[in-house]
Amino acid sequence: MGFRQEVVAGLRQSWQSSHALLLFPIALIVAITLVDIHSPESIHLGPALVIAPALTPSFAGPRLTGLVGALAVAAQVVIAVLHGGLYTTNHIVQILTLFLLSLITVVYCAFRDRRRAQLAQVRSVAEAAQHVLLWPLPERIGPLTVACLYLAAEDEAQIGGDLYAATRAGSRVRVMIGDVRGKGLSAIGEAALLLGAFREAGHRQTSLLELAATLEQSVTRYLADFEPPEELGERFATALLMEIPDGDPVTRMTSCGHPPPLLLSPGHVVTVPSVHPAPPMGIGSAHAADYHLDVFSFEPGDTLLLYTDGVIEARDTSGRFYPLVDRAALWTEESPESLLHRLRRDLLAHTGGHLDDDAALIALHRTPSVHHAHPHPRIIHADGFRHRPGSRPQDT
Repeated sequence: MGFRQEVVAGLRQSWQSSHALLLFPIALIVAITLVDIHSPESIHLGPALVIAPALTPSFAGPRLTGLVGALAVAAQVVIAVLHGGLYTTNHIVQILTLFLLSLITVVYCAFRDRRRAQLAQVRSVAEAAQHVLLWPLPERIGPLTVACLYLAAEDEAQIGGDLYAATRAGSRVRVMIGDVRGKGLSAIGEAALLLGAFREAGHRQTSLLELAATLEQSVTRYLADFEPPEELGERFATALLMEIPDGDPVTRMTSCGHPPPLLLSPGHVVTVPSVHPAPPMGIGSAHAADYHLDVFSFEPGDTLLLYTDGVIEARDTSGRFYPLVDRAALWTEESPESLLHRLRRDLLAHTGGHLDDDAALIALHRTPSVHHAHPHPRIIHADGFRHRPGSRPQDT
C-alpha cells in the first residue's frame, strides 16, 4: 500500500508541475497579443506566437500542447481582427502557418509519448527478465556478506550475457560469475542455461572440478542443438567457480577462461591469486581432470572481488583501460555494498557514463568468526602478487 501511495503522489506532483508550467506559454501568448495590438500596423509580432506551442512539449503531453496551440491560433485571429483586418493576405497566411506548425508539434508530441511508453514497457520486461534470470544474491550467505552489481551495455536491455549466482552446498558457499560471448538480449539464452545448470548442480556434494565438467556438458549440449551453423565454434562462455568453506579460511577456485578475482585485505593491500585457467565453456573438454583447482587464503576481514571483463576492458576517451586493481586498492576496508557503489561511480566516470560491454561485479566479505581463533597461514602462489596503490603489479 505504501508503494501505491508513493506512485499516486508522484503522478499528482507531476500533473501539478505541468499545469504550473503551463502558465508560462499562456502568459507569453497574452503578452505577444497585447504588444502586437498596440504596435503600429507595420510591426507584426504574431509569428512569435509559435514559440508557445513549441515550448509546451518539454513539460506536457499532446493534449495540453494542442490546447496551447489552439490558444495561439485564437490569439492570432484576435490580432488580425484588431490589427489590420482578418481577411488580409498577410494575416490569413500567418493563421494558417501557425495552425500547421501547432498541428505538427502536437503530432510530434504524440509520437514522442508513444515512444516513451514503448521504451518503458521494454524496460519493464527487461527488469522482470533480470529478476527471473539473475536472482538477487542474499546480503548474507554462510560466513559471507555479499553485494552484487550489474551494468548492461544496452540501456533498454538492463541485462545481457554477464551472470552470477551463489548457493549453499553443505557447509560451503559456492559462487559462480561468468560471461557469455556477446552482449545484450542476444546472449540471454546461454546465460539462462548456464545459471540453470549451476543452480541445479551447484548444491550437490560433488567437487568443484566435477561441477565445472557438469556445466561444460550442459553448455556443449545447448550449443549442439541451438548454435547456428555460421557461428560454429564462435559461441562460448567464460566462468569462474569458487568454493568457500565455512570453517576454513581458504577459497578453492577453478577458472574456465575467466579473469582471476581480487583479494582485498585491510591496509589497502590487493592480492591477485594465481590462476591456471581451463578453456572457456563450449570449446573445451567435459572431464574433471581437465580443470585445475587453485587454493588461496581468504581470512576473516578480507574481501573477494569478482568481476567480468567488461570492467577491466572499459576504456576512457583516450583508450586507456579501467585500472581496477589500483582503484580497488583505495577501498579495501569498505563494506561490500559501499565498495561496489564507489567502483560503479568511478567506472562510469572513467567511461563517460556508457559501457561498450556488459559488466558485473560481486563483493564477498568474510566476517570474523570465533571459530577462527587460530587462522591458517596466508597462502599466496608463487606467481600471484600483492599490490598497494602506486606499486606495479609485479611488485611482491
